[in-house]
Amino acid sequence: MTALTASESATLEIAADAPMLAQVEQWAAVNSGTGNLSGLKTVADMLADAFAALPGDIRLVAPDPVESVDANGNIRTTQRGDHLHLRVRPQAPVQLLLTGHMDTVFAADHPFQTLQWLEPGVLNGPGTADMKGGIAVILAALTALEASPLADRVGYDVMINSDEETGSHASAALIARLAAGKTAALTYEPALPDGTLAGARPGSGNFSITIHGRSAHAGRNPEEGRNALVAAADLAVRLNALKSLELKVNPARIDGGGPNNVVPDQAILRVNLRPATPEAMAAAEAALRDTIANIQHDHDVHCHLHGGFNRPPKPLDAAATRLFELVRDCGAALGLPPIGWNATGGVCDGNNIAACGVPVVDTMGPRGGAIHSSDEFLIVDSLAERARLSALTMMRIAERGEV
Repeated sequence: MTALTASESATLEIAADAPMLAQVEQWAAVNSGTGNLSGLKTVADMLADAFAALPGDIRLVAPDPVESVDANGNIRTTQRGDHLHLRVRPQAPVQLLLTGHMDTVFAADHPFQTLQWLEPGVLNGPGTADMKGGIAVILAALTALEASPLADRVGYDVMINSDEETGSHASAALIARLAAGKTAALTYEPALPDGTLAGARPGSGNFSITIHGRSAHAGRNPEEGRNALVAAADLAVRLNALKSLELKVNPARIDGGGPNNVVPDQAILRVNLRPATPEAMAAAEAALRDTIANIQHDHDVHCHLHGGFNRPPKPLDAAATRLFELVRDCGAALGLPPIGWNATGGVCDGNNIAACGVPVVDTMGPRGGAIHSSDEFLIVDSLAERARLSALTMMRIAERGEV
């Protein structure tokens, strides 16, 4: 642990004094579920105004088109909201990427829309922890960094996307472009209530398999039909059997079927695969295709596979471990309880950044919990705590010139 210098202490007070709680209350009061384009536009404009206090160029980036398979087997394009991008000092010797997301899992018609105090210092509300609190921490930490004598040594890109909660399909290419060549990255998903960070993460892929059979009368000539629903059920069972320590499999939904007196000629199976390592991801994709081929043969049906692995696995390599250790040491210098990290089954944009070869800590946001539920809460004191932690981490990266 290296003790704080007088310059660091002065800079960190700027981070702690930022109006983060007021910002969280303002931003979380606007519904920005991933599908609520109007709400996302309102929040994006609010964030653009707030981040305009920093130097550099700020812009709203149009989302990439997102394709999905609907319940009838048709390919549909889904519109997502604009993403926020701020670029500061792109010629500086140290380059960082900071990412967050403005969307939440709560749709415009979800009953969870308001904020309330659960107890002094604990704020319940949609997106308070995940992750409008994290966005406030980004802004506070960067505001402090700009006041540091080290500011000229570091440049950064800030990317706040609109579709992280549904897999970042409309922003993955933007993330990859911004991550290229970065010294390190920080992503502002919430830390656990005790401050623990997420370490290694599995990959994640969502797949839709459309199964085309042949309709027939269920009583008069069922043998001439090819039951797509039965084939989909068999496929779900076979894929489920691929589970292992290295691969989680979740057959999640079957769309299809019809009147009881008709052999169904179409069904769609939705499945999520979570491989622990890059090798497990390659093996899972091969096993998925082999299983589909066997279903086609055994049931005399035709299958169409849609989807892919949108989150590559994120193992902890040496560079990522050094970044975690730097964050831990910065926490110790600030007098925080020891900061640890554990592997988790969840995924986020940190997966995509790590796949670009950039070390990333992706739970630099405030402490909170019960995310993705109406019990979501933010521990308000951790806003200042985590803003100071981020600012110090960035200053020490700038000072060293590396992680």
